[in-house]
Parts: sequence; structure tokens; C-alpha cells
Amino acid sequence: MFWRQGLALILGMIVFFITSPALADWTHPLSFSNAELSRHDFSGQSLQAAEFSNANLELANFAGADLRGAVLSASVVTQANLHGADLTNAMVDQVNLTGSDLSDAVLKETLLLRAIFTDVNISNADFTDAVLDKAQIKELCAKASGINSKTGVQTRDSLGCQ
Repeated sequence: MFWRQGLALILGMIVFFITSPALADWTHPLSFSNAELSRHDFSGQSLQAAEFSNANLELANFAGADLRGAVLSASVVTQANLHGADLTNAMVDQVNLTGSDLSDAVLKETLLLRAIFTDVNISNADFTDAVLDKAQIKELCAKASGINSKTGVQTRDSLGCQ
């Protein structure tokens, strides 16, 4: 009986120490705040809850990246590739997105107040329940088209365009 309890204790310790690094990654998200990351390639990476506030992300590549819950507040994301990125529940407030590619991106429940959308490609993007002001919605509706490949939602419908 004693050897069974000892074996159970050893197995429990092995499982705990093997899973601890995974727990540590979740509790301490990546932080790139105030970083110079222009032209950096983040394509296809899992960046859930990563923090990019006040970062320079000009010409960065986030194509297909998982940015759910990420914070990009007050960052420069001009001419960046966000094609197919998942920005669900992200904070993209006060971000300059001029010339960026948001085509086929998922921006569900994303905070986008005071974001700049000059010359942005939003074809096939999903903005369902995103937080935008009326002027931003009007600007985006003027160029909205297509259906998001992941969610099946029409871009114009997700923005509530007339």
C-alpha cells in the first residue's frame, strides 16, 4: 500500500512539473510595450493577450496571427499585414492603421475607438460587436465588402452598414 501512495506522489509531481511551464506562459503574457518592432514577422504566431502598447509596428507582419485579447493601444501599425489575423476582444484603441491590410481579419468585440483607418483594406473582415464610433463606421462602410472566411459574416453586416 505504501508503494502505491509513493508512486502516486511521484507521478503527481511529474505531471505538475511538466505542466508548470505551460501555466507560466499563460499567466505572464508576452510584453512588447514601447518596443521598436517595425518590419518584424509575427505571422502565424500565437500571441493571445500579448501587449504591444505604444509600440512601433510599422510594416509588421501579423498575417494569420492569433491576437485574441491582445493590447495594441496607442501603437503605430501603419502598412502592417494583418490579413486573416484574429483580433477578437483585442484593444486596438488610438492605433494608427494607415495603409494596413485587415482583409479577412476577425475583429469581433474589439475596441477600436480613435483608431485611424485611412487607406485600410477591410475586405472580408468581421467587425461583429466591435466598439467603433459613428464616424469610423461611416468611413468603414464606404469601403466594406466581402464575407469573412472563418466566421461567414458579411463585412457590411458586421459593421451595421445601411
